[in-house]
Amino acid sequence: MSDRRKDLRPREKLQARGAEALSDYELLMAIIGSGTQYADVTKLAREVQKLLKEKGSELAYEDLLNVKSLGPAKATNIMAGFELWRRQFEVSERPIIDSPEKAVEQLVDIRDKKQEYFVCLTLDGANRLIAKRIITIGTLTASLVHPREVFAEAIADRAASIVVAHNHPSGNLEPSQADREVTKRLKDAGELLGIELIDHVVITQECYKSII
Repeated sequence: MSDRRKDLRPREKLQARGAEALSDYELLMAIIGSGTQYADVTKLAREVQKLLKEKGSELAYEDLLNVKSLGPAKATNIMAGFELWRRQFEVSERPIIDSPEKAVEQLVDIRDKKQEYFVCLTLDGANRLIAKRIITIGTLTASLVHPREVFAEAIADRAASIVVAHNHPSGNLEPSQADREVTKRLKDAGELLGIELIDHVVITQECYKSII
């Protein structure tokens, strides 16, 4: 970068003329900031740009770590910038689950079941739904709903948090002692795994109740 005129360096160019004046390649150089003793910033930017063309929106942190000399710190900065953009501006078909009401919208299919269905919603860091899965069918007990069954898929999804829910065919919304024991067990397991249990919702044909 030192061989470029100062006013043509990406950061100085952005300050003087605005971000829209920079090419994609220059924007990447501005994000990366500086090179390393093994690769200058221009080479790193070219490698990242190549990855972006290959991976597009599927670009992952691990992909960036495969760029020789980029390093965890710079890879983190790049991924943080991309993720912030996606959360703020990318139109997503995945619903945001940020309230019990939003969770219940995803649970219409279990409201009138004759057996208890225990369901897990996995969410990303912006509370967007990743997946909805039925974990168990039958009377809810602490032995039936084991944390490993609930969190195995959440880990595979790289979920930041989960919402769990189950229906009460009886129509009684009051959480049972087993409901509360399961909730505590899952909450404790989530804290250990770094995947937060946001809520446990009990649902009937007519209404719902949050345990947490």
